Amino acid sequence: MAFVSLLQSAIRFSAVFLFGSTGETISQKSGHLNLGTPGVMCLGALGGAIGVSIAVNAFGSNGVGFLYVLFGILFALLFGGIAGALFSFFTINLKCNQNVTGLTLTTLGSGIFSYGFKNLVSTSIPSVSKHFRDLFHAGNDGFSQIFLSHGILVYLAIILAIAVTFFFSRTKIGLRLRTVGESPSTADASGINVTKYRYIATIVGCAVSALGGLFMIMDYNNGSVEYNVAEYGWLAVAIVIFSMWKPSIAIGGSFLFGFLYILPYKIGLSFSDTYLIKLLPYFITIIILIITSMLRIKSAQPPSALGLTYDREER
Repeated sequence: MAFVSLLQSAIRFSAVFLFGSTGETISQKSGHLNLGTPGVMCLGALGGAIGVSIAVNAFGSNGVGFLYVLFGILFALLFGGIAGALFSFFTINLKCNQNVTGLTLTTLGSGIFSYGFKNLVSTSIPSVSKHFRDLFHAGNDGFSQIFLSHGILVYLAIILAIAVTFFFSRTKIGLRLRTVGESPSTADASGINVTKYRYIATIVGCAVSALGGLFMIMDYNNGSVEYNVAEYGWLAVAIVIFSMWKPSIAIGGSFLFGFLYILPYKIGLSFSDTYLIKLLPYFITIIILIITSMLRIKSAQPPSALGLTYDREER
């Protein structure tokens, strides 16, 4: 049963990484290197908590559970989308450096997160957080405990990753978006509006990443601010590299990172050993990056125009 509990916790915890990496992949496929993902997840956590607070104030703490979840998701998406629009405005319209803009967004998001939870969020949200976790009434067998005992956001993270994989490989708009990320000048010459595609991809990507913050607060932390959401954003960015910009692989990568993150607490390691194991995901990512670079595996390389500002007048 201990191993079943470990797998159950790892799958549940993987959702925060999967939301973040899926959203970041959407942004990076358009050519935007958004290092603001940790800040975006903080804003998603705050936005979702504010949404739940509004629902609690409107319907009380004994209302229909679906409404709390709906308000939380909608407000998380809204806050994440606004963050994506800000990033796009600075990098596209003002042509600011993408790395600097992303790091600034992370700092801003972390600061607003701390302030907002002290001043804008209802203290009643822990009482309704159960609605984010209750979806199935799982049985006592191992299969049910591992796969059918999670909240709605865990399954939503997996569904989104699969849907985004299909979108990039099977749809015309997805193929156009990949062209924008690989060669914006070629895309522009063929009549694709590079600015529009990058704006939409970044806004949608940030909105998806924001759901990772909502998951941490309303599902994993039971409605309380127990951990710093931003640290999981950095691991989400690492998973994008680990998965070679493929959301389908990110599902397994997120589970692996979640497993390594949960493992020390489940087996009772010492404080120093716990942090040593937490470093493993970063080391694994570095090793994969080195291997793919040395072997020149084309399918494992980032979009060619990643991090580059496009100016059609210089085409």
